[in-house]
Amino acid sequence: MKALLTGGAGFIGRWVVKSLLDDGHEVWVLDDFSNGRKENLADFGNHRNFKKLVIGDIKDTRLLNEIFTSNKYDICFHLAASINVQDSIERPTVTFQNDVIGAFNILEQCKKHHVKLVFMSTCMVYEQACNEEGIDENSPVKPVSPYAGSKLAAENMVMSYYYAYDLPVTIIRPFNTYGPYQKTGGEGGVVAIFIKNKLANKPLQIYGDGTQTRDLLYVEDCARFIVESGYSDKTNGEIINAGLGKDISINDLAKLVAGENGCIKHIKHIHPQSEISKLLCKYSKAQKLLGWEPKYSLEEGIKKTEEWIKSNNHR
Repeated sequence: MKALLTGGAGFIGRWVVKSLLDDGHEVWVLDDFSNGRKENLADFGNHRNFKKLVIGDIKDTRLLNEIFTSNKYDICFHLAASINVQDSIERPTVTFQNDVIGAFNILEQCKKHHVKLVFMSTCMVYEQACNEEGIDENSPVKPVSPYAGSKLAAENMVMSYYYAYDLPVTIIRPFNTYGPYQKTGGEGGVVAIFIKNKLANKPLQIYGDGTQTRDLLYVEDCARFIVESGYSDKTNGEIINAGLGKDISINDLAKLVAGENGCIKHIKHIHPQSEISKLLCKYSKAQKLLGWEPKYSLEEGIKKTEEWIKSNNHR
């Protein structure tokens, strides 16, 4: 199978590349390095099935037409996006251009060349979980940031191509993903930032009161979910969640990472209006359609992430 992965030099993209190569597929990556990093793909440069890294922008329609026409892909995993919630509030135009217009450009190429599309959305489109069963794909949506709004807009376009053009598409909504290769700076995820601060003997800073909860999915489980969603025809026309199926408050997460002697500090939330107080995934649809479920517990995932950060502290 020939696969194009947009955003393939990003944190999750890197692991999707690995999964596809491990499964014997040919892989092309398109990335503009606005969020991804070339070093994320360093392990694959000499792999016989890693065909090409194309440095470019999903808003460049001429480039997209060139690579789709030249390579005759079977499937496109579309992960490229502006993903930072706070940035989307401060710079909504950038998020809209990348996450809606960029997705439309990819859709047009997939339609033209008859390529299956797996579209990466986000759990941030949902309203908070209202019970301990968690959020399923029929739960209410509530876009409280331009990031979530842009993802929902793009989702609607993706589904319209399924119905209007019979284009095989799958929309995936992974919950909060963490693990090795995630950035540890201010633009990174909460687990990576907490671990980095712990190792540097700095306080673990929590926005707000810390009672908000997150369902944290280890990146290798996420990548396996993404590629398996693409392999199966059962997922065509479907929206599918993936998560651990357990949530944890940010306060308890900080304690888990920091240990007994760690320093934890609460600070004023930058954009409290964008906060979702409870995120808990119900992934029974992924179980039913794909036989997928997470393999790594939160404790195992944090341990593996901390080991990686320790061995790559120059990052």
